[in-house]
Amino acid sequence: MKSPVVKRSIVVAGHKTSVSLEAAFWNGMKEISGLRSMTLSELVCEIDSNRPHGNLSSAIRLFVLDHFKSRATATQPQQKMPALQPSLDGA
Repeated sequence: MKSPVVKRSIVVAGHKTSVSLEAAFWNGMKEISGLRSMTLSELVCEIDSNRPHGNLSSAIRLFVLDHFKSRATATQPQQKMPALQPSLDGA
């Protein structure tokens, strides 16, 4: 399913800017801001102040990806990797 890029205006650090993100990332941002009892603008300000470099849209995508990745690994039991068995033929 194609997720179109949606451009929205948002206030960051007191000035208006536009951010282009796929709909799935906007939905993720809404979910995260709701969980944190923050507005989207407040969450974007936090992301903006913590990004070391790069553009804001990329920083938001990475933030949303990291949030859901962390949540997924927190709910999954740790799987043990099978021990490697030495090859009998010497290969």
